Amino acid sequence: MSDTADATDADPDPLDPVRQFLALERDVLVLSLAMFAFSLGFQMTSRYMAEYMVALGAGGIAVGLFGTVGNVVSAVYPYPGGAISDRIGSRYALTAFGAISTAGFAIWFVAPALADVTIGPTSLAIVALFVGLLFSQAWKSFGLGATFAIVKQAVPPSRLAAGFASTETFRRTAFLVGPLLAAVVFLAFGGPTAEALSAASVVTAFQWILAIAIGFGILGTVAQHVLYDASEDSLGSEFAGVAQIREDLGSLPAPLKPLLVGDALVRFANGMVYVFFVLVVTRELGVGLTLPVSLPVLGDALSPQAFFGLLLALEMLVALLVMIPASKLAERVGLKPVVALGFAVYAVFPIALISAPANAAVVAALFAFSGLRFAGLPAHKALIVGPADRDAGGRVTGSYYLVRNVLVIPSAALGGVLWSGLSNPLSGATIVEGSPTLAFVLATVIGLVGTAYFLVFGQEFEAYA
Repeated sequence: MSDTADATDADPDPLDPVRQFLALERDVLVLSLAMFAFSLGFQMTSRYMAEYMVALGAGGIAVGLFGTVGNVVSAVYPYPGGAISDRIGSRYALTAFGAISTAGFAIWFVAPALADVTIGPTSLAIVALFVGLLFSQAWKSFGLGATFAIVKQAVPPSRLAAGFASTETFRRTAFLVGPLLAAVVFLAFGGPTAEALSAASVVTAFQWILAIAIGFGILGTVAQHVLYDASEDSLGSEFAGVAQIREDLGSLPAPLKPLLVGDALVRFANGMVYVFFVLVVTRELGVGLTLPVSLPVLGDALSPQAFFGLLLALEMLVALLVMIPASKLAERVGLKPVVALGFAVYAVFPIALISAPANAAVVAALFAFSGLRFAGLPAHKALIVGPADRDAGGRVTGSYYLVRNVLVIPSAALGGVLWSGLSNPLSGATIVEGSPTLAFVLATVIGLVGTAYFLVFGQEFEAYA
């Protein structure tokens, strides 16, 4: 039996990425370092961007538009990114996207220096944040379809969820470490206090966080360019254009369509409020953490900004703990119930958070609960790629995410309008009487509609039925 067949028949080992890393297999080590570096940099910065923007003078609508531009990037980048990789090879594509992402972090870093230059109703600093966003997401959005296709080809259909759990566990370890580093920086440069930091302190602390992200970006870019073995790279043909996209969209397997509708509604709901989570903790609730004793690194209190980093780490810790057991559960009960569980957590978290008291224990419990939404992620990916032909996993995945991400694009902008309200610029009359509660409650309603649609119309993948 061939090595390929052996790899296909063997059960995916959730600890295999770690074993490969420790064994220092060259390409695994290089790509793992790059994945960890860029995931760390983006996670420790992106979740705080609304706080950074408000500290630089942005309002709720600008924050929402920032989220929508991020949605545009997530929708647009993967397809041409894959085409570029096929055309010039993985090594040069990885290097180019890594350098571009690092440049984005650098633009965010220098943005405060432009705060005194105005462009219409806003400052050049806010404009620079939007420009930096176009750069910083380059590596993050690269190679989505290829990742799915590799797992599709490496494991048997009945073990897809466990295969995706293995890759997600390794990648999301950076999502756990990044917020912890951010929390430490806010402690070191903002001072150990349970009170919210001043705008100046937020800007200074976040620039240090960005400096760390830049360092990791440089490390990841250099490592993958110097150490990556490109001898096995194959160069593909030129991208066929819009006709190819239309053909791929038309070939989506029928079982994916109910999943796509439900998923799009749930993600739209989450997109309305996702960028505002940090503002709810730091400004709406203003909840920090006072410790009963003074600890060596933490001191005896954490500001809301530092506490938010711990909340994100707690959320990701729960995610890492539940993804693999949930993939095992999917093998017993099917993919659909596990995916629906993740959708339901996505849906109810916004209303739970905006309704929470300013109590650190309650808020921590809510973020731990939010980590359960990742329980359905491996099963969700398996449900996407499972119905595809064995050699078409990448195209199906790319098409699915292209449609979903395009539909989600306006969500954050709508959330920004609902958060802060909207007035007629000519008459000053109020068009929308916004409030954080309105935005978060509507997000939950939309999310529950998406969850219910999937429960009623979603189809189970045959290998798990």
